[in-house]
Amino acid sequence: MGLGFGNLHKSRGIVAYRLSPFEQRAFAGITKAPLNFLRRIRGNVFTVAPPFIVAYLVYNWGEAEYARLSRKNPADFANDV
Repeated sequence: MGLGFGNLHKSRGIVAYRLSPFEQRAFAGITKAPLNFLRRIRGNVFTVAPPFIVAYLVYNWGEAEYARLSRKNPADFANDV
Protein backbone atom coordinates (compact mmCIF):
# COMPACT_ATOMS: atom_id res chain seq x y z
CA MET A 1 0.00 0.00 0.00
CA GLY A 2 2.96 2.28 0.37
CA LEU A 3 1.77 3.81 3.65
CA GLY A 4 3.82 4.17 6.80
CA PHE A 5 3.01 2.25 9.96
CA GLY A 6 1.07 5.13 11.56
CA ASN A 7 -1.00 5.77 8.40
CA LEU A 8 -2.37 2.30 7.64
CA HIS A 9 -5.98 3.19 8.48
CA LYS A 10 -8.09 6.12 7.33
CA SER A 11 -10.72 7.29 9.79
CA ARG A 12 -13.60 9.55 8.84
CA GLY A 13 -14.55 12.35 11.20
CA ILE A 14 -11.39 12.11 13.32
CA VAL A 15 -8.84 14.87 13.03
CA ALA A 16 -5.32 14.05 14.17
CA TYR A 17 -2.58 16.62 14.59
CA ARG A 18 1.06 15.69 14.74
CA LEU A 19 4.21 17.55 15.54
CA SER A 20 7.52 16.35 14.24
CA PRO A 21 9.98 15.35 16.99
CA PHE A 22 12.46 17.68 15.35
CA GLU A 23 10.15 20.65 15.90
CA GLN A 24 9.57 20.02 19.60
CA ARG A 25 11.44 22.01 22.20
CA ALA A 26 12.95 19.45 24.57
CA PHE A 27 13.82 21.96 27.31
CA ALA A 28 10.88 24.32 26.92
CA GLY A 29 10.01 24.76 30.62
CA ILE A 30 13.35 24.00 32.24
CA THR A 31 13.67 27.49 33.73
CA LYS A 32 10.27 27.22 35.44
CA ALA A 33 10.87 23.70 36.76
CA PRO A 34 12.49 24.57 40.15
CA LEU A 35 9.75 27.05 41.03
CA ASN A 36 7.04 24.61 39.96
CA PHE A 37 8.70 21.88 42.03
CA LEU A 38 8.76 24.08 45.13
CA ARG A 39 5.13 25.10 44.60
CA ARG A 40 4.03 21.46 44.39
CA ILE A 41 6.00 20.50 47.51
CA ARG A 42 4.56 23.42 49.46
CA GLY A 43 1.06 22.42 48.40
CA ASN A 44 1.41 18.77 49.46
CA VAL A 45 3.74 18.86 52.46
CA PHE A 46 0.89 18.96 54.99
CA THR A 47 -0.76 15.99 53.31
CA VAL A 48 2.33 13.78 53.00
CA ALA A 49 4.54 14.70 55.96
CA PRO A 50 2.26 13.83 58.96
CA PRO A 51 1.88 10.12 58.07
CA PHE A 52 5.65 9.83 57.58
CA ILE A 53 6.32 11.56 60.91
CA VAL A 54 3.85 9.31 62.72
CA ALA A 55 5.34 6.21 61.05
CA TYR A 56 8.85 7.27 62.11
CA LEU A 57 7.76 7.88 65.70
CA VAL A 58 6.01 4.49 65.89
CA TYR A 59 9.05 2.75 64.39
CA ASN A 60 11.43 4.53 66.77
CA TRP A 61 9.24 3.65 69.76
CA GLY A 62 9.04 0.00 68.64
CA GLU A 63 12.79 -0.29 68.28
CA ALA A 64 13.39 1.26 71.71
CA GLU A 65 10.75 -0.99 73.32
CA TYR A 66 12.27 -4.08 71.72
CA ALA A 67 15.74 -3.13 72.98
CA ARG A 68 14.33 -2.50 76.48
CA LEU A 69 12.48 -5.83 76.59
CA SER A 70 15.41 -7.85 75.26
CA ARG A 71 17.73 -6.77 78.09
CA LYS A 72 18.22 -9.09 81.01
CA ASN A 73 17.07 -8.03 84.45
CA PRO A 74 20.13 -7.94 86.78
CA ALA A 75 17.91 -8.63 89.83
CA ASP A 76 17.12 -12.09 88.45
CA PHE A 77 20.81 -13.06 88.73
CA ALA A 78 21.66 -11.51 92.12
CA ASN A 79 21.75 -14.87 93.96
CA ASP A 80 23.90 -16.74 91.42
CA VAL A 81 27.23 -17.97 92.61
